[in-house]
Amino acid sequence: MNTNFGPRSHPHADDDSSATSPTVAEDTPLLRSESSSLTARDVSPAPDRRPLPVPEQPLGWKRATCIVLSMWALIFLQASNMSGMTTTQSTIAADLDAYDEAMWFTSAYMIAISSVSPLAGRLAMVFSPALMVSLSSVFFAVGALVTAIAPTSAVFIFGRVLLGVGSGGVMTLCMILVIQLTSKKRRGLWIGLTNAGFTLGVSAGAVVFGALLPVLGWRLLFGAQAPMAALAGLGVILSIPPSTTDDDAKNQTTMQKLAGIDYAGAATLTITIVLFLYGLSGTIHPIPIILSLLTLPLFLLIESRAKDPVVPLSVLRDRGVLLSCFAQLGFMAARWTVLFYAPVFVLAVRGLSPAVAGSVLIPTNLGFALGGLVVGALHIRKAGSYWFASLASLLLFGLALFSMAFVSNAAASAGIYVAAVFVNGLCTGAALNYTLTHLLHLSSPSLHFIVTSLLSTFRGFAGSFGTAIGGGVFARTLRDTLTTGFTRLDGGDGLGKAREKLITVLIGSPAMVWKEGVLSAAERQVAVFGYERALEALYKSAALVCVLVVLMQAGTGWAAPAGEKEDDDEIEQEVAEGDRAMEA
Repeated sequence: MNTNFGPRSHPHADDDSSATSPTVAEDTPLLRSESSSLTARDVSPAPDRRPLPVPEQPLGWKRATCIVLSMWALIFLQASNMSGMTTTQSTIAADLDAYDEAMWFTSAYMIAISSVSPLAGRLAMVFSPALMVSLSSVFFAVGALVTAIAPTSAVFIFGRVLLGVGSGGVMTLCMILVIQLTSKKRRGLWIGLTNAGFTLGVSAGAVVFGALLPVLGWRLLFGAQAPMAALAGLGVILSIPPSTTDDDAKNQTTMQKLAGIDYAGAATLTITIVLFLYGLSGTIHPIPIILSLLTLPLFLLIESRAKDPVVPLSVLRDRGVLLSCFAQLGFMAARWTVLFYAPVFVLAVRGLSPAVAGSVLIPTNLGFALGGLVVGALHIRKAGSYWFASLASLLLFGLALFSMAFVSNAAASAGIYVAAVFVNGLCTGAALNYTLTHLLHLSSPSLHFIVTSLLSTFRGFAGSFGTAIGGGVFARTLRDTLTTGFTRLDGGDGLGKAREKLITVLIGSPAMVWKEGVLSAAERQVAVFGYERALEALYKSAALVCVLVVLMQAGTGWAAPAGEKEDDDEIEQEVAEGDRAMEA
């Protein structure tokens, strides 16, 4: 059995190159023990159907290990900055006197991620993934430093934007490396491992941030991430072969590559995303949303005339791809309501410490990791349609989410609550693996980089939708309930300025509900009841969204593009014949 690591080559395979290498080491995909020997064919792909780039150098186990560990470190940092804010937001808002701007600590980060994700996949086909990962790590490191030294909330939010720009490329590039360097037989497993790294960051991020906050302070907590990101980026750039680029770009100079980028399309797409998500953040702002609807047709017009578009229109017109992306948007938006508001439940309703509040994400993210790994190792053993499995996992996810509306209160058993969030995570991990594998089945292998980055973009949207639309439902319900409760407590004569200020503080800082000396026993009862009603409304609304998600996923269909299934079957047969020949 071969122990070297290198790419398999076939003009129609997911990890295509122009020709196969004569050695076994260069015919074996990353982290794949089976060897294969395929015969190259003459192919003249269309401009938007070029073969996927692959590294020309074999990867030894040292390189492979360094890539895996470095990318996991970057994924952990990216994900931990999503959930970690839930346990540090109160302290940061108090230090910077930014209770009204506290929601932007997360929204700015998520908007930046969504804006960068669609560009990362296209640029990875022009420049080496090593360069793209290094740029992402640099942005992340600079953003961490800016947030650490921020004297005002505006500077802190700017630092979060830089962090988001760096994070936006990390998840997309990691998935691209998985698709490019692994075999179809083991792709499901490695997608599950990648998602496990992500969920580990989300889960541990809230716990670690909450535990280290009183020890290090929030400034050092963010500043320490800068060298970690820089070292992880350095590990990737030193390990990935520099030739992992588009065949057409290999013979171009850097200036030629820069000149060939569709800047107009990239700019209009980014502006459209930023305007749309900004309009949804917090209170709905209609003007940015209207402007985004004006820049979207401009983007489509530019892409229709671009020589090398950021997102080919053929991808945007594909029913399976488009419905998969919208289904993923609703699905992950519903999921983020759990990730963002489960710690809030523990802080405001249970009255526990930030560290304990963050630990509530451990069972749901443990389920997330197990769900992805189990289906990847046991079920997703080859490329193909996973239409029914996708629907089943999404339906179970929605049911688990609906159950959380009835257990997110002080009267419910802690064990039942933990079981509900665990099952929700289990279904999430399985659904993410199934839906991505099914999307790759629905699209041409030559477009896998682009559809993967597009899917990552919609997943990035999901975080913003979860904080914007879901957060809007939560905040409005909480404010209305608190206003009613305090008005009744004060005798029904309306609220004074002190009460209005208190409501603003309670909405922006859930930890204040149980902080000693802030609320009386009667006021705390009103606050806890307000959070219970807000969580119930939030999870019921998210479960309703899941109904639409299942319908959209059902509409994607189960048939691969014409001719692609035959190619997949032929490739698998040739791989098996090559394996038998090598064994003989």
